[in-house]
Amino acid sequence: MEWRKTFAARMTRGSARPCRWAWRGLAAMATIAALGWTQTAAAADPDRTVLPLAEPERPVSTELDVRNAVPPPRFEVKAPEGAPNVLLILIDDLGFAGTSAFGGPVMTPSFDRIAREGLAYSNFHTQATCSPTRAALLSGRNHHIANMGGIAESGTAFPGNTTQIPNEVAPLAEMLRLNGYSTAAFGKWHQTPPWETSISGPFDRWPTGQGFDKFYGFIGFSTNHWAPAIIDGTVRIEPPQRPGYNFLTDMTDQAVDWIRFQKALTPDRPFFVYYAPGAVRVPHHVPEEWAARWKGKFDQGWDAMREAVLARQIELGVVPAGTALTPRPDVIPAWDSLTADEKRLFTRQVEVFAGFLEYTDHEIGRVIEAVRETGQLDDTLVIFVAGDNGSSAEGGRNGTLNEYTYFNDVEPSVEELLPYLDDWGGPATLPHMAAGWTQIFSTPYEYVKQVASDYGGTKVGMAIRWPEGGVPSSGELRPQFHHVIDVAPTILEAAGLPEPAMVNGTPQRPMDGTSMAYTFGDAAAAERHTTQYFEMFGNRAIYHDGWLARTIHRAPWDPAPRSALADSTWDLYDTRTDFSLANNLAAQEPEKLAALQALFMAEASRNFALPMDDRTLERAVPALAGRPDVMAGRTSLTLAEGMTGMSENVFIDVKNQSLTITAEVEIPEGGANGAILVQGGRFGGWALYLEDGVPAYHYNFLNLQRYTVAGDKPLPPGKATIRFEFAYDGGGFGRGGTGTLYVDDEKVGEGRIERTQPLLFSADETADVGIDLHTPVVEAIGAGEPSRFTGHIPRVTVVVTPSP
Repeated sequence: MEWRKTFAARMTRGSARPCRWAWRGLAAMATIAALGWTQTAAAADPDRTVLPLAEPERPVSTELDVRNAVPPPRFEVKAPEGAPNVLLILIDDLGFAGTSAFGGPVMTPSFDRIAREGLAYSNFHTQATCSPTRAALLSGRNHHIANMGGIAESGTAFPGNTTQIPNEVAPLAEMLRLNGYSTAAFGKWHQTPPWETSISGPFDRWPTGQGFDKFYGFIGFSTNHWAPAIIDGTVRIEPPQRPGYNFLTDMTDQAVDWIRFQKALTPDRPFFVYYAPGAVRVPHHVPEEWAARWKGKFDQGWDAMREAVLARQIELGVVPAGTALTPRPDVIPAWDSLTADEKRLFTRQVEVFAGFLEYTDHEIGRVIEAVRETGQLDDTLVIFVAGDNGSSAEGGRNGTLNEYTYFNDVEPSVEELLPYLDDWGGPATLPHMAAGWTQIFSTPYEYVKQVASDYGGTKVGMAIRWPEGGVPSSGELRPQFHHVIDVAPTILEAAGLPEPAMVNGTPQRPMDGTSMAYTFGDAAAAERHTTQYFEMFGNRAIYHDGWLARTIHRAPWDPAPRSALADSTWDLYDTRTDFSLANNLAAQEPEKLAALQALFMAEASRNFALPMDDRTLERAVPALAGRPDVMAGRTSLTLAEGMTGMSENVFIDVKNQSLTITAEVEIPEGGANGAILVQGGRFGGWALYLEDGVPAYHYNFLNLQRYTVAGDKPLPPGKATIRFEFAYDGGGFGRGGTGTLYVDDEKVGEGRIERTQPLLFSADETADVGIDLHTPVVEAIGAGEPSRFTGHIPRVTVVVTPSP
């Protein structure tokens, strides 16, 4: 077939080419000799298994006058001849049924077009949460090999879970960059250890230290799309304040501009673009016109819609005929059992989510169109992974107005959420839909994100387009089992590059993935990725030759693990005949199950997945998790005006203990206003500030309750010392306490703060001196420039006193 000739030619260009390069070497030697240069060895075919490529020895001249000399050939690192551009797209938190090409209820024309003009893979898997998938995707190694056993904020002291990507796991971007590619990443990163995210670095595990020439996006697990925590390279920039701004459009503009600019200047140099929006992860932030398009289209409810999705999947052929629909978990109520208020709330939530998904697909289409406009789309390998894990149920039974209620173990009531219906998805919300909708987007599976042992947590839609590289433009399906670790080997093979044995002086751990190129021209090709383990937070499984053995240790809605790790109950499925994992064969095939359990333990040990750690929110606390902490052992932190953008991971921990904040300020004639020291924002945090010259402290508990301790008069011009003391009640996490405010040692205010956030203020909001970046803790003083302190702050000190 023609595709075989095309692909074989590309592979020849990228493999060892002794004959052709030998002739080139001889010619180069002759040329150098003719020009009066001498050297001990001539340039030869570069050894691309050792990166960076070794520079040739500099020749020595015997010519006295430069006017009589001709320069030697210039050494330049170039990609192999014919290496394609690579556009790697990764959507966040979207399950197997997330795209219309895979039967979902929301139209996704950009994904569908890639699938229609290329190939769709119906048995493609990720890890069950963000960071592990991303580390595996961008390295070709299993997530524990990359030390990313859980999300970056849950690292522990054990190999496999430290969250520090080791040097022996060089990223794909670095391999491509050192082989002559231009590289750029846009959107979500979420692979940097939390204690390495300050201005002090180190920056080795930031995007620009992981092979990307350009990065524009955010470092943590999520961002507020209306007021994002943007990093450009390694520099935090203030979010734009223009009306209607949304980060998704902004990052797309950045990607489109970079692609156009790169191709204008260096049209023959291939690029590697990693486009990874935080969408459609919470917060579901979307312009209202997109959400309004879906009004009334989910009124039939999640039970009926899930059945309709499965029927559509079967009709499309992405799911075999006869596939059973797995049950709805008992914790999710039947749609018909809901009250009218619940139905009204829940349908609005999913309408916003649908708009968010459609909007995301639209922005992805803009990036693809930008490549098309360069005239190089057909020679661009487009790999579109529609989900870094299954759909998310982290909104709980009722959904949430504020995603940080989930991380602080607070579940809002329907009554608390209803008043925000009209604002849902806008700047006043940080919303997530009810868990009942989650199953729709992971149809036909029972479980969802976080559950590494169920395909609902790991199987997503994926499509590849590359006409000039031999990928058929026929919209065919490929059923072979593949995993996110297979993407990097596929890209290397397409680029004609060997997997390097040495990168930047470090011998490399071989990739665990298997190139998918063998499936391009043969839908019936024998499966090559035949064994794959899964593990996260105690949920674990092993796939081998069509069989899956697994245990559900804990679902997102479980308050605790279902058993001790050693006592887990295992299931067994023949995935060749049971697509949805509906028929448990553990009782009928005990020997097969035992063999697979033993295989899991061998794979888990080999890949550093042992010992397993089934803690979840506890691992958010560095001291409990056993990972490094910039502030470990510190009980005080002294700052000054201009120190801003400090994420929660690198700021002194003020939660669950008493504290004192002492600020030295200088008040100009006419008085002062604005933020003195703040942490967090609209959806949880605290602030010491002046409003109309009056000192005050405000605690915002998850935007559900607010408490203010304020003075009774403005500060006069001159120097003053403002001190706030919080006496924590103690007795556990998230308790209240008494706040007292002083000016120059005179008490000016006192009050109770009944509730405090025990675990997390925000993934993207920061601690700032002299301004409140992003969203306001105190609405009255605002955020950004309006909140800037109009006096001077020479010093502000935070002292914490651990509670007994």
